[in-house]
This record gives sequence, C-alpha cells and structure tokens, in this order.
Amino acid sequence: MPQTKDQYPMIIIDDKYISDEVIEEQFVCNLSACKGACCVAGDCGAPLDKTEIKTLKKIYPQIKSYLRPEGIEEIEKTGTNTTDAEYGYVTPIVNKGICAYATIDDHGIVGCGIEKAWKDGVIDFKKPISCHLYPIRVTKYESFEAVNYDRWDICKPACKNGKSLRVPVYRFLKDALIRKYGTEFYEVLDKIATKQYK
Repeated sequence: MPQTKDQYPMIIIDDKYISDEVIEEQFVCNLSACKGACCVAGDCGAPLDKTEIKTLKKIYPQIKSYLRPEGIEEIEKTGTNTTDAEYGYVTPIVNKGICAYATIDDHGIVGCGIEKAWKDGVIDFKKPISCHLYPIRVTKYESFEAVNYDRWDICKPACKNGKSLRVPVYRFLKDALIRKYGTEFYEVLDKIATKQYK
C-alpha cells in the first residue's frame, strides 16, 4: 500500500522506495545551455545493468559508425564496458572524461551514438537505462530499490527550465520510468503525486 508524504519522507510502491524529490522537484533538460555535460563530467561512465553488457557487445558493430574515432579507439582497447569501484559495470570513457559512446554535433552539443542509431531504426536498444532515467538514480538493496533524485550542478539549467515549464522530475522521465518499472507502476506514482503532492 503506497504511503503518503505525511507518514513517510518517501513513497513506497511494492519494493520501490521513491524519494519525495522525484515528485516535488522540477526538471527538463536544456541541451542548448548544458551542452550535454552529463555525458562528459564525472569520474566514470554510465552505470550498466548486467543485461546491458551483453547488449552493448551485440550492437557495437551496428553503432560503430555513429561514434567518434576517439570513442571507437577506447572501446576497442578496453571493451564495450569497463568496471568502477562504486558503480560496478559502466560504459568506457575517453581521457577520464567523455563517454566513449558520445557524439558531438556542429553546435558543440554532446549526444549519444547509441540513441542516434536507435532513432534511425538501426537497433532496438535506446541507451543504458541509467542514462534514460537521469536525474533519477536507482540503488538496489537486498529487499528493495531506492529511487532517488540526483542533484548535480551541471543540471541547473534543467532545473530552471523545469520550474519554468512546471514539469516534475517523474513526468519528465515518464518514458524511462515505464521502461524500467512498467506502465502500472507509473500510473500509481502519478496518481499519488496528483492527489498528495499538489
């Protein structure tokens, strides 16, 4: 049974513990302002589920033409994934910075080569779920999953944009949340948000 904000500082749906901030904070990416900095900043690549490791190996030949030479070189040197002490399996990064799967357009905006291949219908995998869900981070524990809003200075333009458009984090991430947890989960979350977090 889902709990309300007055009872707990989070929402509980089955074994998912969702931070209030997922509903209360507002967020809409503003790539013209941040230039896709989330694909560049940080100490490691994007966290990967175990199933995504096999997927990346499988699709690499299909997406290779979308990637930058530096990214290809790194992937072919280290593999389609690497490991990190904190996050486990992650995507490779180039020169301790930009994701090996990243692209850069003529305006200097960083994008995702995997997603571009998906949009072109070349593959049926959009991108790692951790990227799709950002700024939500999911932490798995033995008996539950914690679904939290991740604050990052580089995303201030997205926060400002979200407030201007009045779009909560969870609504901005509707497709990603449905991909991760299913339509029923999202509908329950939306119902709670609409009734309890006006």
